Amino acid sequence: RRWTMVAPLLLTVLPLSGAASAAALPVVINTWAFRKAAETAWRVLQLGGSELDAIERGCGQCEIEQCDGSVGYGGSPDESGETTLDAMIMDGNTMEVGAVADLRHVKNAIGVARKVIEYTKHTLLVGESASLFAVRMGFPYEDLTTQKSLSVYSKWLDQNCQPNYWKNVVPDSSKSCGPYKRPEKVTYKEEQTTSQRSVHNHDTIGMVVIGGSGTVASGTSTNGAVHKIPGRVGDSPIAGAGSYADSTAGGAAATGDGDVMMRFLPSYQAVEYMRMGMDPTVACQKVISRIQKYVPEFFGAVICANTTGSYG
Repeated sequence: RRWTMVAPLLLTVLPLSGAASAAALPVVINTWAFRKAAETAWRVLQLGGSELDAIERGCGQCEIEQCDGSVGYGGSPDESGETTLDAMIMDGNTMEVGAVADLRHVKNAIGVARKVIEYTKHTLLVGESASLFAVRMGFPYEDLTTQKSLSVYSKWLDQNCQPNYWKNVVPDSSKSCGPYKRPEKVTYKEEQTTSQRSVHNHDTIGMVVIGGSGTVASGTSTNGAVHKIPGRVGDSPIAGAGSYADSTAGGAAATGDGDVMMRFLPSYQAVEYMRMGMDPTVACQKVISRIQKYVPEFFGAVICANTTGSYG
């Protein structure tokens, strides 16, 4: 097999040994330089596991490793200091999706998302109710807080809760902590949404797996935006936003400012471009360009792979 790293996305790809990277099956592709996650998914395929198995185990590896502090327990504390998780998994054969959002006290979010497909007729479960479902499914109820996440939270409080995600409230959210409320006389200020993420401050593992026969699966896992307002859900667990899989066309996954990305369903759009015959790299670029048309300072990325194994 060959290992490929592509900047600036830090794309991680594992294509079939000896085959051209432009058309190799099977292929495992994920956002960022999360090498062990890709290797774990690849190993599942080698041992005869399904594409969904590979997604679950690959993303689950990042949850265990707490990849970059942006996936799994002990990262991205919200305004109350709690870490909560979002994840989704999608079967490109059946178009079934399992997802969880604002999951509390359960570490294996992608595993719970898989159980949503297998044991319910639903697509998305959220909050404490999702945690209760997880416990029913045999997942342990655990504390997701660590000394590191507590330290991040304490430092944020010491900096007058800066930055945060509030606007048009009192007291002034750019200068002090809450609790915030609506002002009696509302004067809305137009605020440019500027992502504070960079190559060294990003979120989410998004993964696409295409099996030897062209079967596609995709998935995501994240602990969301650091210092988010409790209850916030980003793009990661939303089908078509965080990721999308269709075995008749290909798969895609997104990473970056989820509050912006989810408005454009970038993963779904990228797959539809590939269905029309567009090269995966061009499909990814067109999706990003569309977002930047509305949010010029947007920072994010999309990975795309079609059913022949071409990727971008």
